[in-house]
Amino acid sequence: MKNRIIAIFRKVVIFIMSICNFRSIIFLGFCISIALICSQCNYQEYQSGISITGNDPEVRLVAGDDEFTDAQLDQLNIDVRLLFAEKCYKCHNSTKHKAALILDTEEGIFEGGENGEVIIPGHSEESELVRRIKLSSRNEDAMPPEGNRLSKDEISLISLWIDQGAPWADTTLKLFREAPLELIKPSLPPTDLKWKNVIDLWVDLYFRAKKLKWPEEIDDRRFIRKLYLDLIGKLPTPEEIDAFVSDNDRNKREKVIDALLADEESYTIHWLSFWNDLLRNDYTGTGFITGGRRQITDWLYCALYDNVTYDQMIEDLINPRYESAGFIKGIQWRGVVNASQRTEIQAAQNVSQSLLGINLKCASCHNSFVNNVRLDQAYAFANVFADSSMQIYQCDKPTGRYTNTEFLYPQLGPVVADSLTDRLTLLADVMTRPKNGRIFRTLVNRYWDRLFGRGIVGTVDDMDQIPWSQELLDWLAADFIENGYDLKKLIKQIVSSEIYATTPIDLTPEEVTKPGYIFKGPVLRRISAEQFIDAFSEVIAPFYSGVQFTQRLPDGKPNWIWHREIELDRVVLPKPGERFLRRKFDLKKVPDIVSAEIMVTADSSFQLFLNNQPICIVNDCRSPQTSTIDKSSLTRKNCLAIEAKNDGLIANPAGVLLTLRIKYADSEEFIISDTNWVTTDQIPSEGWRQYNFIDTSWNKAKSYGGKGYWGYPVEFIPEKNDQSARAALVAADPFSLA
Repeated sequence: MKNRIIAIFRKVVIFIMSICNFRSIIFLGFCISIALICSQCNYQEYQSGISITGNDPEVRLVAGDDEFTDAQLDQLNIDVRLLFAEKCYKCHNSTKHKAALILDTEEGIFEGGENGEVIIPGHSEESELVRRIKLSSRNEDAMPPEGNRLSKDEISLISLWIDQGAPWADTTLKLFREAPLELIKPSLPPTDLKWKNVIDLWVDLYFRAKKLKWPEEIDDRRFIRKLYLDLIGKLPTPEEIDAFVSDNDRNKREKVIDALLADEESYTIHWLSFWNDLLRNDYTGTGFITGGRRQITDWLYCALYDNVTYDQMIEDLINPRYESAGFIKGIQWRGVVNASQRTEIQAAQNVSQSLLGINLKCASCHNSFVNNVRLDQAYAFANVFADSSMQIYQCDKPTGRYTNTEFLYPQLGPVVADSLTDRLTLLADVMTRPKNGRIFRTLVNRYWDRLFGRGIVGTVDDMDQIPWSQELLDWLAADFIENGYDLKKLIKQIVSSEIYATTPIDLTPEEVTKPGYIFKGPVLRRISAEQFIDAFSEVIAPFYSGVQFTQRLPDGKPNWIWHREIELDRVVLPKPGERFLRRKFDLKKVPDIVSAEIMVTADSSFQLFLNNQPICIVNDCRSPQTSTIDKSSLTRKNCLAIEAKNDGLIANPAGVLLTLRIKYADSEEFIISDTNWVTTDQIPSEGWRQYNFIDTSWNKAKSYGGKGYWGYPVEFIPEKNDQSARAALVAADPFSLA
């Protein structure tokens, strides 16, 4: 086209020279030169502004092209539809069509709205759509009426599409980029430098391609502080810092990494926060009291503590045991809810976003505006978690349609079976197949984001975005599989790299998330609320005195217990009033007793007796009572008795938590609150606090587990009375949420 313009211009100049004098020619030439300069500037701006950057270089096109190939026209249409999705679908889609205008289908666009056609193929200047998007925001006809207006380049793109006849791509073409599903480990390229960690090799190649310099290495003092916070969430002590700095061992960094990862308790508590957020697990909140929601904390803590492999964790979450069922169970909301809030839909959403890095919430209501997932696909996946095929609801309106049962990526394998258990078994297998590169890329990207401040893919919940290094992402995911899905090995691989130990880059949130992000090193991060609170507790004073979840206790774990309240064959919340609990126990080594101590608390209040002798009175479940027991009070046959009271006007949670610790010269023994206790809601006869009382008519106590509704006071952790509660074990409060 440019050559044609030049040829025409040459003919015009020759014609003018034949009919005009010299001065006129000079003046006209000056004007034409200025016009050409301006037009060339506009052309270059137009060219760079609306270049369609498809993944395939053969598809790219610019406004100055004479003719477009079919592939280029398809890409042009896709880019225009992406603009419509971002700017217009909110008001003009198949479900919500203001002014009778639908822009998410070919028929809707060409049919127009209540005022007639909106585009005239081949004539953008005559198209109502172009007129509306060019209007000033002050004009009541301007579109879109709210939000960001279209830029000049975006308007030019739509105009170009209309001028080209408004071509419509085949409906099988996908509007949004999709990350490759299959995972192939990249071959290591040749290099003249020897890197101890392969991560550094990939980063070095990236820096060379981008002509970037390596950031400076941080010193030992900053390194150990960063490592402690990242791996166990606590600050090193001054003594630990000094010992590390003065250590001349060349392998000291690797050794401290290994030591921190070997600290199971500190590691587990710290990473519990990360996994709680990822798996939407909480200690308190909507649904727990009514039974519509279930924690997975016990399972999650044990999985992290034992370093259970990731593929096994996925299997436990997808095809769950009782302890891990809360993830796909979701929240059973009371009353009438939207179709997209059904537990089966929640399960599909949670699995998709947390484990696969794909947003299914939009597609649970209508065809997605942010990815290629359709409404039918979302329901097909939700059917895996349903007892029977679900009717499809579009924007909460029944359609009368049903769909099959299918994984989001059916090429990985079928998930069809008669029973729910069998379908979940199949899904767990399909999800963890090495061919499912998406699930493993998503996991390693989340860990990289956690340790570097930004993922290799910047949006950890949307893995279809372009990574700054596809090779590094694929290599990490494939290496993770080869190392047996070991989460600690993944962490060590990342934090033992040289790039991890470099000076962080201070970026604004906008710079971190902007398209075309260039990796220059770790991003400067704020410490988390849990890290800040734990540091405060260590350096200044304990921040919390109680926890909602107690980690493993070495000598048995007491449970919150109460009388089992039954109505109409159902266990219900305890009603206000008195309840009576007792526990008989025998001691074989009474002469060897050195000391005895009891720790007890209750909601709402109670009085404790040992062998009919009063021990203590408790009125606040957040203030546990610790009492020393005279060892002469203990005999071979003993009875703990509790007269408890549940306050309030209506039914509400109630419980008792107790640990009796008996120390011998060579060992110790624990009596705890558990289901070995018996209870009654009837006032017992005299003598009920003594061992020989006949309690066969009493009921077995109901256990509310280690957490119940209250959690543990930190003092219930034996041998740790001098420690504050770790923030990760406490329900979020206004301070930590701020």
